[in-house]
Amino acid sequence: MTEIITLKALCEELKIDPREAREKLRAAVSDAKANPELAKARKPRTPWQWVKGSTAENDARKVLAK
Repeated sequence: MTEIITLKALCEELKIDPREAREKLRAAVSDAKANPELAKARKPRTPWQWVKGSTAENDARKVLAK
Protein backbone atom coordinates (compact mmCIF):
# COMPACT_ATOMS: atom_id res chain seq x y z
CA MET A 1 0.00 0.00 0.00
CA THR A 2 1.24 3.49 -0.79
CA GLU A 3 2.09 5.90 1.98
CA ILE A 4 0.20 9.17 2.02
CA ILE A 5 1.51 12.45 3.39
CA THR A 6 -1.05 15.05 4.41
CA LEU A 7 -0.78 18.80 4.46
CA LYS A 8 -0.98 18.72 8.25
CA ALA A 9 2.08 16.46 8.48
CA LEU A 10 3.94 18.56 5.94
CA CYS A 11 3.15 21.77 7.86
CA GLU A 12 4.38 20.24 11.12
CA GLU A 13 7.58 19.10 9.42
CA LEU A 14 8.24 22.48 7.78
CA LYS A 15 6.93 24.46 10.79
CA ILE A 16 4.49 26.59 8.83
CA ASP A 17 0.88 27.64 9.40
CA PRO A 18 -1.63 25.36 7.59
CA ARG A 19 -3.78 28.32 6.51
CA GLU A 20 -0.83 30.03 4.80
CA ALA A 21 0.19 26.71 3.26
CA ARG A 22 -3.26 26.20 1.73
CA GLU A 23 -3.16 29.73 0.28
CA LYS A 24 0.23 29.07 -1.30
CA LEU A 25 -0.90 25.73 -2.69
CA ARG A 26 -4.12 27.18 -4.15
CA ALA A 27 -2.09 29.85 -5.94
CA ALA A 28 0.38 27.26 -7.23
CA VAL A 29 -2.35 24.92 -8.50
CA SER A 30 -4.05 27.75 -10.37
CA ASP A 31 -0.84 28.16 -12.42
CA ALA A 32 -0.85 24.70 -14.05
CA LYS A 33 1.95 25.56 -16.48
CA ALA A 34 4.41 26.23 -13.65
CA ASN A 35 3.27 23.28 -11.49
CA PRO A 36 1.75 20.61 -13.76
CA GLU A 37 2.16 17.64 -11.40
CA LEU A 38 0.73 19.54 -8.45
CA ALA A 39 -2.26 20.64 -10.54
CA LYS A 40 -2.90 17.07 -11.74
CA ALA A 41 -2.78 15.69 -8.20
CA ARG A 42 -5.29 18.21 -6.82
CA LYS A 43 -8.90 17.13 -6.62
CA PRO A 44 -11.42 19.77 -5.51
CA ARG A 45 -13.20 19.33 -2.19
CA THR A 46 -10.71 16.72 -0.96
CA PRO A 47 -7.96 17.04 1.66
CA TRP A 48 -4.53 18.15 0.53
CA GLN A 49 -2.54 14.91 0.42
CA TRP A 50 0.05 13.28 -1.79
CA VAL A 51 1.72 9.92 -2.26
CA LYS A 52 4.97 9.97 -0.30
CA GLY A 53 7.95 10.51 -2.63
CA SER A 54 5.82 11.52 -5.63
CA THR A 55 6.61 14.40 -7.94
CA ALA A 56 3.50 16.21 -6.71
CA GLU A 57 4.73 15.99 -3.10
CA ASN A 58 8.11 17.37 -4.10
CA ASP A 59 6.41 20.23 -5.96
CA ALA A 60 4.28 20.96 -2.89
CA ARG A 61 7.41 21.08 -0.73
CA LYS A 62 9.04 23.53 -3.15
CA VAL A 63 5.96 25.78 -3.17
CA LEU A 64 5.73 25.77 0.64
CA ALA A 65 9.46 26.45 1.07
CA LYS A 66 9.19 29.75 -0.83
